[in-house]
Amino acid sequence: MTTTDAPLALGIIGAGIMGERLIAALHGAPDSPVRVAALWDPSPEALARVGAAFPAVPRVNDAAAVVAASACVYVASPPASHLGYARAALAAGRTVFCEKPLAVDLAEARAFVASAGAAGAVNFPFASSPGVAALQRWIADGAVGTPRRLTIAVAFARWPRPWQADAARWLDARAEGGFTREVVSHFLFLSHRLCGPLHGLAGTVSFPEPGRSERAIDVTLTAGDVPVTLTGRVGGVAEDDRNTWTLEGDAGAIRLRDWAIAERRAPDGTFIPAPDALPNAEVRPIALRRQLDGVARMTRGEPHHLATLAEALAVQEVVEGILAL
Repeated sequence: MTTTDAPLALGIIGAGIMGERLIAALHGAPDSPVRVAALWDPSPEALARVGAAFPAVPRVNDAAAVVAASACVYVASPPASHLGYARAALAAGRTVFCEKPLAVDLAEARAFVASAGAAGAVNFPFASSPGVAALQRWIADGAVGTPRRLTIAVAFARWPRPWQADAARWLDARAEGGFTREVVSHFLFLSHRLCGPLHGLAGTVSFPEPGRSERAIDVTLTAGDVPVTLTGRVGGVAEDDRNTWTLEGDAGAIRLRDWAIAERRAPDGTFIPAPDALPNAEVRPIALRRQLDGVARMTRGEPHHLATLAEALAVQEVVEGILAL
């Protein structure tokens, strides 16, 4: 790699699940277009845990030191803190790669997107998913024909999921958490990108436990010209996480199952996985490395495939609309 092709200096704010996953995706990848320049988390315990797993990652004393060490800042902290860190990075001339949602206040999210321009992107992994790429090829090849309906269904044995227990304080609170923000947002992004703008929202949401996040949603909306039915449930299934995104048309049907498995409907009605389909655990690092290539391209001002700030805002508008039903 030449000097001009030197890896992008990426700073990470947040040593939780997402920050650690990104570091793991970079670990042992010497040809990566990105390197971790600095890591900080307000929790000394979280910082020490990630430092023990990845001792070569530079740990710094505060968010300002992350910004100073980086060309791009990955904001992987809880939602209420996203905009503060993102604004500080942009003010210092850095680009931003942010977890969703952009903010807990829609007006602030709108103002941020209006001012940030092309200097930021949001981590929606479906933008880099091999399974989604298969769906796009099938659509282009006419496997669906004219789309007639889209069905999104998510379900969880419990919320938060067991591996998120350390973040339950905000993940199960009405202000920042819930499965609609955390999971459904990804499938709304996919619908927006593959089918068109989201509009025409109607339905119901259930908050049966005071102070805690939603436990059920039943929603209809439209993506482009395609009617969408969206359901979500906590409880009633054995799996920690069950999800399907199914697009049906006059020529056939395709779906994405369990985050990663692209499938086509056979004449007998069964869904057949793509020959190269992989489970999510194997797809995740592939998608993350593709995301990081997009981060490097964004920071250099080149075309990229990442979710733009405008796309993320469009998804957040619908998510918050659902939660207000």
